[in-house]
This record gives sequence, structure tokens and C-alpha cells, in this order.
Amino acid sequence: MPEKVTMLTVYKLLPQTNCGKCGEVSCMSFAAKLLDRKAAVEECKPLIEEASKYGKQHQQLVKLLAPPVREVVIGVGDRAVKVGGKEVMYRHELTYHNPTALAVDVSDKLEDSEIVERCRKVEEYQVTRMGMPLRLDMVAIRCASDNPERFAQAVALAAKNCSLPMILCSFNPEALRLAVEQKGVFDRRPLLYAATKDNWREVATLALQYKLPLAVFAPNNLPLLKSLSRTLQAMGLRELVLDPGTYTEGHLLGETFNNFTMIRRAAIEQEDEELGYPLLAAPLTVWMAGENPGDPQALAFKEAYMASLFLVRFSDILILHALEPWTLLPLVSLRQNIYTDPRKPVAIEPGLREVGKPDRLSPVFVTTNFALTAYTVLGDLESAGISGYVLVIDTEGLAVEVSVAGGQFTSARVKQVVESSGIEKKVEHRKLILPGKAARLRGDVEDDTHWEVMVGPQDSSQIKDFLSKSWQVPEARPPEGRKT
Repeated sequence: MPEKVTMLTVYKLLPQTNCGKCGEVSCMSFAAKLLDRKAAVEECKPLIEEASKYGKQHQQLVKLLAPPVREVVIGVGDRAVKVGGKEVMYRHELTYHNPTALAVDVSDKLEDSEIVERCRKVEEYQVTRMGMPLRLDMVAIRCASDNPERFAQAVALAAKNCSLPMILCSFNPEALRLAVEQKGVFDRRPLLYAATKDNWREVATLALQYKLPLAVFAPNNLPLLKSLSRTLQAMGLRELVLDPGTYTEGHLLGETFNNFTMIRRAAIEQEDEELGYPLLAAPLTVWMAGENPGDPQALAFKEAYMASLFLVRFSDILILHALEPWTLLPLVSLRQNIYTDPRKPVAIEPGLREVGKPDRLSPVFVTTNFALTAYTVLGDLESAGISGYVLVIDTEGLAVEVSVAGGQFTSARVKQVVESSGIEKKVEHRKLILPGKAARLRGDVEDDTHWEVMVGPQDSSQIKDFLSKSWQVPEARPPEGRKT
């Protein structure tokens, strides 16, 4: 197993002058940023400006910090997709970067209007979770017609009506060539899919000519996949994506997951450069079961759970078919969970939030600044049609139960947000509603804030019922109220 890169190893290859040109106070702090992938080697100005002196160190540093799984860029501009760039097998070892790209297929057998509509749906798909917009990333144009001219037309149509990066899917080199030559296609840097044992020379030549990333396909044959990768590297191709085949039935399903795991392990643990590339899986193969594939809902469900398995098991690109919201939401949510920093909970700014149109007699709720908790509470209040105020306290990004147990959810912090938020000037009552899982803090909060404290439900989805039974609109009182 290769030695782990340490901060001291990186520091020794830096100029060690502490010049500050990188924006850091010392070379050691810059080394820490390089290790965390929060800075690029090129930000060290002396390495670039004094190449005669530091050129060798520069090259060593770039090679040292290059991830075992190469990073490949597909597309251009703001919506370009970066895949790969992995350094570890599991996210608890080090934060995962470059989230798995989700692509949806577009068949060239569709009518022109259907192609445009499907591309539009893929590009416009967006849900918001924990305050973050979650989207799809690419369209995969499939040469289902086996007609190069029709495929080229479909690709041109998609390029004209969709700004997302594209995957051009055909084993026919002529079809790929015609598609790439369409106006506005090759300069969008599409991924060519795919080079095989039968067409690798022609497809590789096309990829080299237009400087495009290339997928390599060798179903359930790792020696062949490795051989093709070696050959393509020798031709000068460095932006490769590996597809070891996607099987979704019987013993081949188990072999598929074993293949993905073995490839990733070989890349990271043995630093096998021939397998150190992003991996592609195609869960849409569940739909390719003949002329009567069965119940579409059952197939969409199967595709969704297969995709979730591949997302966890090292796939960097997923090609999907179903566009139903109930199939996509679990995937984008799972991806968001996996590609957050496990060392740092997702948190929002503490303070006062308003829901609906609260007035001076509206209820005041207390919650934590863990993003999932806070946005769930805010969403449940909005869905229930409740107008009110929400005091978000700083629990260092932890949820209610763990922050109460760990000492981050305290009466002192509730008092702090009450005083800093100005809530006393917005309501004429002095009543707070604590989360049910923070019930044990009721007395302390009352003592510290001098507000009356009510204990709410365990789950924010039950707030409407809770208010209907327990909340009585307080009588109007002078704005100054009770002093704290």
C-alpha cells in the first residue's frame, strides 16, 4: 500500500519562505490547505515565478497531490461536470469531492419535439433540500435507432435546446463522428461513449482529434478493460472514464459490484494508473429487457434502488432513464448526504426566521441550526399554514437530541438568541415553544429568559395538532412586556 501523504511531506516541497503570496501566513498553513484540496499548487507564486529554482519541486508536488483516481471534466462553463478525483475508498477517511454526476438518457428514436421536451425536463429539474439546490447534471443521447444520420440530428437538437454537458452514446464510430461534427457539439466537450475491443482505434482517434474525454466499455472483463486503458494511454489519451458493465440480475449483479470495488481498490490502494479513472454505471439497463419489459413503475423503482447502490459503490457517473420525481428525489438526497464533509455538520446561520405573515401574537418556536432540522421545521410550519417566528440557536450544526445530550443546546444559548434577535419587540406575549426532545431544559430556559416555556411535539409535523390543543392566543400586552 502506498505511503500516506502528510502535511510535512507537502511542506518539504514548498519554498518554505513564508512569503505570504498565496494568502496564507506560512508555508505550513498553505500545505494544510493543499492537503484539504482548498488550494491549488499554482497558488504558490514562487513555484511558478522561479521555475529555474523550484521547477523540480513543483513537478514533484503536482505528482504527489494528484488523486489516485484522475479528475475528468465533461462540458464547459458553469454547468461543466467534474468526476473522479477520489483519494480514498470511504468518505470517513477524507471528504469525498466531485459528486456523482446524474445523467438521463434521451433516445434518438423519439420525435424531435419529444427530444426537446425531455432535455428541458432534465435541465429544469431542481429540488431544494437543507437550503441547497439539487439538480441533474447531464443528458446522455443514445443511438437507439442505429442510424448515424438520425443520431447526429438528435445530438444537434439536444445541443441547441439544452445547456447541460452531453454523453454521446454509440458503439458506431461513424455515428460518433457525425454527432461530434454537428454545430455547437465538440466545443461543448461531450463524453464519447464508448471505446470497445472492436472500435477502440477509430473512437480513440476521434477523441484525440477533438480533445474529448472518452469512456471505455468492457462488460465484466477487467483484464480487457485494463488492456484498453493501457492502449489508450499509450495513444496519448488521459481523460478516460471506465465502464466495467452494469448487470442487474442474478449472479452477474454481484460480479458487477465486485468489479467496481476491485477497480477502485486497485486505483487507490495499489495506485494502478491503468484503472485510476472515474467509473460509469448505467442503471437504465433494467429497462432493456425485451419488447415487454413489464410494469414501468416497478422498473423505475428497481432503477432507483440500483442507482443508489452504484452511487454508494464508487460510481462517478450514473446514466438513468426514469424522470419521475419519486425516483430522482432519493438519489439526489443520498448524493447530497454522501458528498458533505463528515467532519462538519451542515449548518445554517443562527438567528430569527419568519414563516408566513406573523403578527405580535404569533407563536415563537425554538430549534437548532442543523440544516436538516431547521429546514424541516420551517417547511412543516409553512406546509401547515402556520405563521410564526422560529428562533434558530447555534448548536454547532447538531440536531436537537444530540445537542441536548452533548451540551450544545443550552438555556444560555436560548437566552442569547432571544436577546440578539429582537423577538421581544416583535411579539406582545412571552411564550416559547421548545422541541419535544429538549423538554428537560424547560425549567432552565424559563429561569434564564423569564419567558413561559411550552414543550412542543417530538416531531415538527405534529405542530399543527399541538397548537390546536395547547396554544391559546395571548392577550395583548404593552410592547415592553416583562424585562429579561
